[in-house]
Amino acid sequence: MIRELTHFIGGEHLSGSSGAYGEVHDPNTGQVQARVPLASAEEARAAIADATAAQPGWASWNPQRRARVLLEFLRLAQAERESLARLLSAEHGKTIADAHGDLQRGLEVVEFAAGIPHLLKGEFTDNAGGGIDVYSMRQPLGVVAGITPFNFPAMIPLWQAAPAIACGNAFVLKPSERDPSVPVRLAELFAEAGLPPGVLNVVHGAKDTVRTLLTDPRVAAACFVGSTAVAEQVYTTATSHGKRAQCFGGAKNHLIVMPDADLDQAADALVGAGYGSAGERCMAISVAVPVGEGTAEALLERLVDRIGKLRVGRSDDPAADFGPLVGADALERVRGYLDIGVAEGAELVVDGRTAAPPEPGGFFIGPSLFDRVTPDMRIYREEIFGPVLSVVRTDDYEQALRLPSEHEYGNGVAIFTRDGDTARDFTRRVDTGMVGVNVPIPVPVAYHSFGGWKRSMFGDLNQFGTDSIRFFTRTKTVTSRWPSGTRQGASFTIPTMD
Repeated sequence: MIRELTHFIGGEHLSGSSGAYGEVHDPNTGQVQARVPLASAEEARAAIADATAAQPGWASWNPQRRARVLLEFLRLAQAERESLARLLSAEHGKTIADAHGDLQRGLEVVEFAAGIPHLLKGEFTDNAGGGIDVYSMRQPLGVVAGITPFNFPAMIPLWQAAPAIACGNAFVLKPSERDPSVPVRLAELFAEAGLPPGVLNVVHGAKDTVRTLLTDPRVAAACFVGSTAVAEQVYTTATSHGKRAQCFGGAKNHLIVMPDADLDQAADALVGAGYGSAGERCMAISVAVPVGEGTAEALLERLVDRIGKLRVGRSDDPAADFGPLVGADALERVRGYLDIGVAEGAELVVDGRTAAPPEPGGFFIGPSLFDRVTPDMRIYREEIFGPVLSVVRTDDYEQALRLPSEHEYGNGVAIFTRDGDTARDFTRRVDTGMVGVNVPIPVPVAYHSFGGWKRSMFGDLNQFGTDSIRFFTRTKTVTSRWPSGTRQGASFTIPTMD
């Protein structure tokens, strides 16, 4: 049976009226498992109108009352962790264990946003001038749109929506049409938790839907995660229409392995961070940078040994290390990059194309490993977004430091070393937004912030953490005086606080 999915607008499930549908595949078999309606521009505008009507009432709730809705949502989501993870895994293709992590990292941001009564506090200066007090307040923007990718269908919608609605905004979510069921279920849980209808709407769609969200004057801000080319386009469109925008793009994350590093630990980290979720993570490590030939040879030996033991299986196989890619196009893209790497002269030490798929028709490919990759190669410059790890050998620390610093992407980087001075120098000098020291995937905890540099991010405020509160609110500053009954007459000079 092919399931018929719906939009979730105004607290209700709505079938599409545009007549356009997308197909949701089972990545394990390649078969279509559901149809998702793709909204017309008119339907997208209706979702915005519904959010616009709901937002003022929601903003009038005091912050603590809004926080109670988030806390109740957390309780409901925790009770459904297993079913949510299985639903996510079935549409995306990541293992169920990995799907639990996807959900958990999203829920942690909801926990952070539940502290909104404290996070929204402004500043106050008593008696800034004679009888004058000055204070500031944070107020919601209004309606915010979120456009989220296929690779984290629970985490990234929650990263965006939870701080936005906690601040008093209404949120219109356009999730990926590849795996849309979990975002809809999360919206249902928010409604069950007491979120008023219309405060969180989910509308599915393609380019027409996205453009409507980015150009409609009722939408005050836009959040996006996806490829760099689209992130830049979304940012340009949104800001040219007077909106705030935070748009996160591609990555080429490096892991520097110093000669003094624990090489077994480094190899384990590279295998987990490079091949977990079939490499479909913006924070995946795709470039290993050993310093020195001795380090490179010893590391490569360990990598080949570990890669040979990896199990590629169905997403519901508890013994699988990673599952299939999300779609046939993703599989074709990764295979194409393997061909490109060989043609460019890189040494394909492990060829994932030769791995036998665990099930016919599925979007499976085994782990691949390139050695002797150079910075001029496309497989180094471009984001592959699959289970492909490239080894770039360097002679010394300075050369290794330059690689991530000079790359056009600046999302994340890691260094493995036992030397504190080297680690401190690296964290201060490397030109990327997130850095791990003996941590292969440096995604911050929810009360810090997530964001890359250079062409990995367009905008100036990061996701979650206090940056998200600044992004989803406007600051209003009030200068207040309560004069006595004595009249002083008009003043024609600019006021000062003397």
